[in-house]
Amino acid sequence: MNPKLQQLFARRSVRRYEDRPVADDLLTDLLQAAMAAPSAVARDPWHFIVVRDPAMRGRIADLLPNGGMARQAPAVLVVCGDIERAHGGLESYLLQDCSAAVENILLAAVALGLGACWLGVHPRPERVEAMKILFQLPPQIVPVAGIALGWPAESPGPRTRYRADAVHWERW
Repeated sequence: MNPKLQQLFARRSVRRYEDRPVADDLLTDLLQAAMAAPSAVARDPWHFIVVRDPAMRGRIADLLPNGGMARQAPAVLVVCGDIERAHGGLESYLLQDCSAAVENILLAAVALGLGACWLGVHPRPERVEAMKILFQLPPQIVPVAGIALGWPAESPGPRTRYRADAVHWERW
């Protein structure tokens, strides 16, 4: 692994967190990083719900089969997209834009010493609908993902999942 890319390789899913809050300024830093992501035709369709309330985090954990860590994380960011702002009104662009924002959050969390875990919402219709109801989202808003955040209580080591058999030079 190239040491210049250490921060990228250090990005790992953290599922256990210390019992201490994430300060507002750090959450703002993460949201600024999210909104620095590329977006098709600079439409920036993203919206973010910052969830700190333990009861709401517990409800998120209950709604997402692999989202139990949301209960323990001091904060959860819910990443949503506005289909009316997405390039051409296309869901595919909305998902790409929001996914780029999610990755920026995950990388920024590493840089700030935080742990994070991407919680899948879209494309599971039952999860999308449950999150729409939970957060009373307007009809044009699509919940894409959650991100559990906090001070890591575990430290998975850096790694790459590079596979030479997945790389094709010039053609398949």
